[in-house]
Amino acid sequence: MRKLTQRKILDKVFDTKFKGYNPEEVDQFLDIIIRDYRSYDEEIEKLREENERLIKKLEAVDEEPAVKEQTIVASAPSSVTNFDVLKRLSNLEREVFGSKLEEESPAQPSDDQ
Repeated sequence: MRKLTQRKILDKVFDTKFKGYNPEEVDQFLDIIIRDYRSYDEEIEKLREENERLIKKLEAVDEEPAVKEQTIVASAPSSVTNFDVLKRLSNLEREVFGSKLEEESPAQPSDDQ
C-alpha cells in the first residue's frame, strides 16, 4: 500500500523559515504530483478492469472444451501434404519462370564431370 495519497499530498503543510521555500512554488509542484497520482490511479484501475475482463474471458474459454476441439480440428491441415505443396510450387515456378529456368539450365555444370 502506498504511504502517499492525493489527499495527503493536498493537505500537507510545510513550515516556513527565514530562508525557506516559496510556498507558491511548493503548492504548484504538489499540484503536479497530485495530477500524476490521479492519472496513475486511473490507469491502474483501467488495467485492473481489463485484467478482470481477460481473466473472465479465459475462464469462459477453459469451460468450453468443445470450442477448443473445434478450433484444433479447424486449424489442423487438410489432406494436403508437404509433397503436394512442393509439387504445386514446382509447377507454378515452371509456368512463371519456365523460360528463364530453361535458359539457366545449360549454364550449370553437369554431374558427369
